[in-house]
Amino acid sequence: MNTRFLICAGSMTAFLALAGCASSPGESIYVPIGGDAPRAPEPPRTTSEPEEPRVWRKSEQPETSEPVESSPRSTSPSYRDSGESLSPAALSLIREADGLLARGDAPAAIARLERAQRIAPRSAEVYFKLSEAYVASNQLGAAEQFTLKGLSLAGNDAQMQRAGWLLLADIRRARGNVAGADQAEERAAAL
Repeated sequence: MNTRFLICAGSMTAFLALAGCASSPGESIYVPIGGDAPRAPEPPRTTSEPEEPRVWRKSEQPETSEPVESSPRSTSPSYRDSGESLSPAALSLIREADGLLARGDAPAAIARLERAQRIAPRSAEVYFKLSEAYVASNQLGAAEQFTLKGLSLAGNDAQMQRAGWLLLADIRRARGNVAGADQAEERAAAL
């Protein structure tokens, strides 16, 4: 038993010696939370004067040679006049999808068009093509949603809007929503 006591006492002595190294004599090893914590040392400066950014007050604004006009704020809703133009990559994917749809491979066409959507997410044309592909795969609910999204991105492009409303009318008629189809055709005729 005596050797066990010596081993434990020796281990305890070593532990206490190491714990004593963790802090200076008389200094707590605990760091208080809040504003009393010591700050990290400042990095060395390369110049003798501290550089602070210049803050211009309204009366101290530097003069410019041209008057600055502020743009008037509009209270009309903000939307784009037209959808996003297609990049060559997105256009190539749409062409591939058209060929796949012509061969009757709607799932592969949808995959190509989803890639085009990731490239040009604000293009109404991509959404209308996606809608056509979903119609070909007999997923009319998704087709209607993509058409509505495309219409929201068509902006003031009357030709694109007309195509979208007519596509929506066809989809709604296929789903049995005759009143909604008639309403969509009326919107297309008004353009």
